[in-house]
Amino acid sequence: MQNWDAEFINRSPLFEPLSIHAAMLRGAQWPEFAELQAAVSARAIVSGGGQALRLAFPDARSGAFEDRYEVRIYREGELQLRSQNWHDLFNLLMWITFPRAKAAINARHHQALLSQQARGELNRGPAQDALTLFDESGMIVAASDPDLLQDVRDFAWKRLFWQRRGRVTQGMHWLVFGHALYEKALQPFVGITGRAVLFEVDRGFHGLPLARQVDLMDERLALRVADKNLFQVTGELAPLPLLGVPGWWEPNNQSSFYDDTTYFRPGRSKRNAGQAARG
Repeated sequence: MQNWDAEFINRSPLFEPLSIHAAMLRGAQWPEFAELQAAVSARAIVSGGGQALRLAFPDARSGAFEDRYEVRIYREGELQLRSQNWHDLFNLLMWITFPRAKAAINARHHQALLSQQARGELNRGPAQDALTLFDESGMIVAASDPDLLQDVRDFAWKRLFWQRRGRVTQGMHWLVFGHALYEKALQPFVGITGRAVLFEVDRGFHGLPLARQVDLMDERLALRVADKNLFQVTGELAPLPLLGVPGWWEPNNQSSFYDDTTYFRPGRSKRNAGQAARG
């Protein structure tokens, strides 16, 4: 656990979605439990099962189906929050920032667990893996220029981030969704990779206030997660080297930064390439 440092909000545009609800993070100490619960209650956030979200300190679990993490969220609205834990804090902040998408993920997990129980299976299925991967490491990428989205699908990183840098800056938005990505970004390192869902938007999207952009993406992402034909395998999610995004990492101001193919990998198998999520 790292010490509290509220300055992470100002450290990089990577944290921009969190700035919408930054007031409770500006203090010199970790936000109080009651303060966090108040923020949840003020937005009337509900679980995938429609239960009012409420925070709870972790406790011992029996191992029974109804005691599983996602089931307790779905049925009881109970979100466990470890004290002074970055991972759990960022997870909560995603519930506050993207409430509909988080509820949709919870609902899909609950349905998958019910199906798994009915079949008498113990192992997680590929859809659960895809949902968890996005929940932990997800990125929302919105662009009005379809060529830029295609560059993500094609792993054309240098063309996207360097040769088309101006177009990216003007016509592409990147919203971190995965709470594990936020935790890693507190101490960034070359190698941080998100898993992106891609959305084509109209040009007017780029001029909207951040809060409205986030709200629209929350709505569209929730609809996509609810589609049981999607998020079936992890290969649907396009890998995205986070530190290549212009403005997110000072070394990427040099063209040579994008020549590191251990980070900016050139591609995936043809089988998976066509499955990257499309807007």
